[in-house]
Amino acid sequence: MEETSLYLGLGIAGVTLCLILWSIAFPRRRIWPPKNFTRVTPILVWAPTLSLFGILILLGILGWGSLQISSWVRFGIGIPLIIIGHFVVWAEVVHFGLPQTGGAKGALRTAGMYRFSRNPQYVADIAMVGGWMILSATPLAFVLGVAIVVILIATPFAEEPWLKEEYGSQYEEYKASTRRFL
Repeated sequence: MEETSLYLGLGIAGVTLCLILWSIAFPRRRIWPPKNFTRVTPILVWAPTLSLFGILILLGILGWGSLQISSWVRFGIGIPLIIIGHFVVWAEVVHFGLPQTGGAKGALRTAGMYRFSRNPQYVADIAMVGGWMILSATPLAFVLGVAIVVILIATPFAEEPWLKEEYGSQYEEYKASTRRFL
């Protein structure tokens, strides 16, 4: 079951990364962010996202503690990363709303955690994934976790041309004064 779950997760991650890379290479024919937000868009955005996180959690549970990582590291670093990541993600989702977080058009957000990073939700997602990789201490969670982190790092590069097009000089000023990640 572990290998099958890993292959499924890596397949979803591979397709997702290919779509993100396509959007970076061909911004006029991009997949992400979506050109038109429809009723189907949230399903297309959240299904792979939740699937990847779900499979990552499953792999961690199935192989729980198989790597020799001390308990104080696992629990002392892993759990805080997960908690802080969740706090940041959900605090910003509340401000944006689920539709805009899932690709719907809205106002350019520069307040809250966006004062410190242009992509605090991705940074927080990376913290959660890293926290789970440490906490679960299993090799297969590390493999899939790295793939997810690669996607989370690549995705803002697909979004930036759209943000520039959508918000113009307002985005350019924000971009000049705020770091991409940290």
